[in-house]
Amino acid sequence: MTAPVTTPATAEASPTVETTDVTEAPRPVDDDILARARRQVLDEGRGLDEQDVLAVLQLPDEALGDLLALAHEVRLRWCGPEVEVEGIISLKTGGCPEDCHFCSQSGRFDSPVRSAWLDVPSLVEAAKATAATGATEFCIVAAVRGPDQRLMEQIREGVAAIRAAVDINVACSLGMLTQEQVDELAGLGVHRYNHNLETARSHFPKVVTTHSWEERWETCELVRAAGMELCCGAIIGVGESLEQRAELAAQLAALEPDEVPLNFLNPRPGTPFGDLPAVDSREALRTIAAFRLALPRTILRYAGGREITLGDLDVQGMLGGINAVIVGNYLTTLGKNPESDLAMLTELRMPIKSLQATL
Repeated sequence: MTAPVTTPATAEASPTVETTDVTEAPRPVDDDILARARRQVLDEGRGLDEQDVLAVLQLPDEALGDLLALAHEVRLRWCGPEVEVEGIISLKTGGCPEDCHFCSQSGRFDSPVRSAWLDVPSLVEAAKATAATGATEFCIVAAVRGPDQRLMEQIREGVAAIRAAVDINVACSLGMLTQEQVDELAGLGVHRYNHNLETARSHFPKVVTTHSWEERWETCELVRAAGMELCCGAIIGVGESLEQRAELAAQLAALEPDEVPLNFLNPRPGTPFGDLPAVDSREALRTIAAFRLALPRTILRYAGGREITLGDLDVQGMLGGINAVIVGNYLTTLGKNPESDLAMLTELRMPIKSLQATL
């Protein structure tokens, strides 16, 4: 296993988005990126642009400790020491008509995942179990292109039942939405909506062919305009270059989501990306820090794949810019035991954000 990186030991210390061409206007080689980031991001709260994010992603391993320490300082200054905890549940699993090449829930691939629905009482019990961990957010996820009438009816019943039984924020991730569906979800009291860009616009056609990056962007804008919080993130390690990773960070910064979940590819058997390698742990830590420096005021959440990518080094990510975690299992893969994550937060002296603080 890769040796741990030395970092501070406590937390107290539109589809026409333009991105910067990294070949334009090169900066002097002696202009240190970490010094510039300290001035711009830590002192002023302004995120790095695409060119500077790329420079961070290209830093050598010897600079990783200093990079993580700076990202941790940025997180504390602009987000505070608290960590937001969330649980997720799959309402409708498998049988998705889309061909996201990393996803075992696509009905187009020969994967072991089969279509299944969860009933409303099971949703309520899962929400109660999530709240018992101290989590403030419970996200209902469905493997669909977008919600049909049956799914919307299930969401109406489920959200109402959860809100009547549990004191927790309800989020949803139901694919691409129409204006009518966005308005209804907002009216139901859905606190946050997740719809990831997944990867950079320039790389997207190599990851998904059944819908466009622009369609995803449009749903994100509808969500923001309706007043729901927007959760929009990425999956790292789907064949993108470092340049495209920097492009994605800049595109997310332009979108200004409330939360960015960072997933790392956990290659799934039967999918087109099933044979891709897991992201190297140091590369993953550099990516976490780079996204924090691009998005200094945003909730940056550990999501799927951190277990195989980072293992015990996930502590270094918590000390390198992460300020939110998904506890428990994911949709089709196993996560860490919730007690293990909560013990980690206690050891790091990172308080769990209260429900009141999220409202």
